[in-house]
Amino acid sequence: MAQNGKEPDGSMGTDTPLAVLSERPQLLFSYFKQHFAQVTNPPIDPLREELVMSLKMSLGPEQNLFDETKKHCRRVLIDQPVLTAEELEKIRSLGSERASSTTLSTLFAVSTGEDGMEEALGRLCENAESAVKAGSAVLVLSDRGVNETQAPIPSLLSTASVHHHLVRAGIRTATTLVVETAEAREVHHFALLVGYGATAVNPYLAFETIEDLAGSHLMEGIGPEEAANNYVKAVGKGLLKVISKMGISTLFSYCGAQIFEAVGLNQKLIDRCFTGTASRVGGVGMDALAREALERHRSAFSAAEDNAEELEVGGEYQLRAQGQYHQWNQTSIPPLQRAVKTGSFETFKEFTRHFDEHSARFATLRGLFDFERAPIPLEEVEPAREIVKRFVTGAMSFGSISKEAHETLAIAMNRIGGKSNTGEGGEDPTRFTIDPNGDNRRSAVKQVASGRFGVTTEYLVNADVVQIKMAQGSKPGEGGQLPGHKVSEDIAKVRYSTPGVGLISPPPHHDIYSIEDLAQLIHDLKNANPMADVSVKLVAEVGVGTVAAGVAKAKADHITISGHDGGTGASPLSSIKHAGLPWELGLAETQQVLVQNDLRGRVILQTDGQLKTGRDVVVAALLGGEEFAFSTAPLVATGCIMMRVCHLNTCPVGIATQDPELRKRFTGTPEHVVNYFFFLAEEVRELMAGMGFRTFGEMVGRTDMLKMRDAIEHWKARGVDLSAILERPATPEGVAISHSERQNHGLQKSMDNDLIGKCSPALENGEEVRFTHPITNTSRTVGGMLSGEVARRYGNDGLPDGTVRVDFHGVAGQSFGAWLARGLTFTLEGTTNDYVGKGLSGGRLAVFPSRLAAYNPTRNVVVGNVALYGATAGEAYFRGFAGERFAVRNSGAHAVVEGVGDHCCEYMTGGVVVVLGETGRNFAAGMSGGVAFVLDEEGRFETLCNKDMVGLEAVESEEDIGLLHGRVERHLEWTGSERARRVLDEWDEVLPHFVKVMPHDLRRVLRERQEAELEVAS
Repeated sequence: MAQNGKEPDGSMGTDTPLAVLSERPQLLFSYFKQHFAQVTNPPIDPLREELVMSLKMSLGPEQNLFDETKKHCRRVLIDQPVLTAEELEKIRSLGSERASSTTLSTLFAVSTGEDGMEEALGRLCENAESAVKAGSAVLVLSDRGVNETQAPIPSLLSTASVHHHLVRAGIRTATTLVVETAEAREVHHFALLVGYGATAVNPYLAFETIEDLAGSHLMEGIGPEEAANNYVKAVGKGLLKVISKMGISTLFSYCGAQIFEAVGLNQKLIDRCFTGTASRVGGVGMDALAREALERHRSAFSAAEDNAEELEVGGEYQLRAQGQYHQWNQTSIPPLQRAVKTGSFETFKEFTRHFDEHSARFATLRGLFDFERAPIPLEEVEPAREIVKRFVTGAMSFGSISKEAHETLAIAMNRIGGKSNTGEGGEDPTRFTIDPNGDNRRSAVKQVASGRFGVTTEYLVNADVVQIKMAQGSKPGEGGQLPGHKVSEDIAKVRYSTPGVGLISPPPHHDIYSIEDLAQLIHDLKNANPMADVSVKLVAEVGVGTVAAGVAKAKADHITISGHDGGTGASPLSSIKHAGLPWELGLAETQQVLVQNDLRGRVILQTDGQLKTGRDVVVAALLGGEEFAFSTAPLVATGCIMMRVCHLNTCPVGIATQDPELRKRFTGTPEHVVNYFFFLAEEVRELMAGMGFRTFGEMVGRTDMLKMRDAIEHWKARGVDLSAILERPATPEGVAISHSERQNHGLQKSMDNDLIGKCSPALENGEEVRFTHPITNTSRTVGGMLSGEVARRYGNDGLPDGTVRVDFHGVAGQSFGAWLARGLTFTLEGTTNDYVGKGLSGGRLAVFPSRLAAYNPTRNVVVGNVALYGATAGEAYFRGFAGERFAVRNSGAHAVVEGVGDHCCEYMTGGVVVVLGETGRNFAAGMSGGVAFVLDEEGRFETLCNKDMVGLEAVESEEDIGLLHGRVERHLEWTGSERARRVLDEWDEVLPHFVKVMPHDLRRVLRERQEAELEVAS
């Protein structure tokens, strides 16, 4: 962080024990997990939409919002919450007129033992109350002064305790809390301190460490001051990312909001110090926290007495000898790889014994369970060939892993009747056909993520399941980024982008800001492919059951609950370690809520997150799971050695890399993956026999066959209470506890049934068809089902241009022209709602106001928000204004519009957008490809454009002039636009007012290509 000014990335997910199950003393911060938004409201992109984000905080007493007095201005504004020692001293020196301060020590005497910390905490709260009543506007909670006899109360415990004590005393707004601590160093630490009431934090030991490192020249080329500034910058960026996951734009709103769940703290401690925080599995109390604090203190000073020159190895993020336990290690990986290569079930049992034994030794919550037993003969149990059909490989994109690894997983899963998942990177259409040797490289699950990479109509119709990724276990509430050096020719082709140009996935789906919006996308996808199930992927957190109930009501056929420990190709370390919850909690809650609301029968329930063994599968099934997704284990079976460098493109075994030389090292085969899953199924059968289940379906939701392990001796784990996980809702007889019925998507009411009938000559024989059709706003996703029929018959090539033309009149409902296929032209005389041309796949759209309209189309909105989201090809002409986020994530469509709202061309990677009028703010944020032309007659556009990734220039080259002129001509042809007519009539006068928006990345790549061509020519 001090070196580069950003939080470091990691990969492969977390596989260390929860803090409450760890044998090593843990900081209190590690007992908390961050919340995030999914479905019910959108997260924010803190980088591309920085204009709405703020880290500013205020010190001093808060006054009544409904009054205006001189006291209201007696506050100190700080730009961000990380204070240096100098800044803290300035605050301390402020007089009573501004913000008088009192420093309170958070130390306790080591000699008083575990009880001493609780007593010291009580005194601290009383002293804080007295100081505030005496007029102190700033309380500095300081753990300076640690020595052999004095240990610190955990800073989070002291902060939260004082915060809630003052709340209960009714004087909290009379002061602000500043924390002076040696503990805080990571982004998650600062987020927790602010979340539980701190306005600012001085991490003095972090600054002193940075100064020492820089002063010792261990950070090449960076001095102490720059290093400290980089660290503050990194923490600030990290905090913005944390708060943006919840859709919060200002840190001031996050302060004291407690948007966390505790995992492993008992209710007595929560009620006293973290009032209102969810903590569902019980755990440790004040005595255990004191013991951990004293153990850390004892370890530090015993090392000092021994003159130890090195700090104790942590090993939280990387496997280290003598460090924290990791499930995937040098002992666990080789048996699996030997087993799948030799076909030895006995060797596989060595692998699973290792994991199950360590899981039982408090590596996971599921390790605390035992099974009830009622044995039956193994031969009476459902065969492995049926059980493997419930297995799925996780969502890993072609881009995050190599072509060879991706296709190996797909071939293997198709051989056994399971499913593989494309991830969010699209899929090469050549994989849709069977190979000459009979293998099938097509992934059955096609993922639709926020970036919509490669999501064409052809992609959707080649799916058995279409999965909407709302969140990912390793980084829920965040988007993603594929750096340019990983975007090869093949990846660019599949993702409809430019080789060498970086790609960005937004944190939210910009067509999902609510549960109703999700229902619309489910409807859109079901129209494109009525035969596919639509799945929604959620991540475990408190409340996920309620969200899942909404998802089931929104007509999803399938729900995936991901655990916090799921793998990733690249994610900030704080997200990998501290966001989301174990799948055991999320799956159990989801099962319970769905059963209670008689919704469970409507959906298939899947889970994922570090599933490895048959025991894992059986526990998940008993908690309600019907399908099970695996990512890391199949990769290990194909050769992964857990180097955890997936994000660096340097994978030494050719899996998580696009480097051609490294890819040659890939040695995995489909047979290895097939062997793994059949071994897994056989182990499941053995466990089923032990419990008396003959079929897998009998086992789903039978939590009565699980029980807490007896005689738990671990000093922290013995306080864990899993009864909430095992609870079985009391329901009337006949309420399903597993999938039992199909959702009714109401597709029989779709207008497209009529359109398909009228277009049958075109679909069957390629004949030209043209007709008119009325439309109302109750008709949604018009064109989606028709486009699916075109793609199913003709693929992405579609029909010849102009084969089908439908002229609509009226007001279109949402998603008009979604997935519109090549050869289809829809015109609309009227207006539309949101999501027009979503996923446009080569078709043509033209929207213009009614000839009877009394309003000026150049000043009125005719197209709603988020038009052309994820479009890959085609044309669109809109006579009038469009709403916000026009052409967001456009990958190839050519569009003309006469005015747009905020965030136009956001994350665009291809295509052309022409705006013949005004624009809103933040134009071209995250735009890495394609070009835009904006008519800027008022000269204001530069102030409205986000120039982080683009440059602005005049339209001067013949190629650009020809392209622009041609688009405006087509706009006039299809909409009869008076504005287009004026622009063309006054071309020489208007042309200088056009501004070309060109991404820096695209310009660099084009320049490199030109230089390469010149070099070849010479």
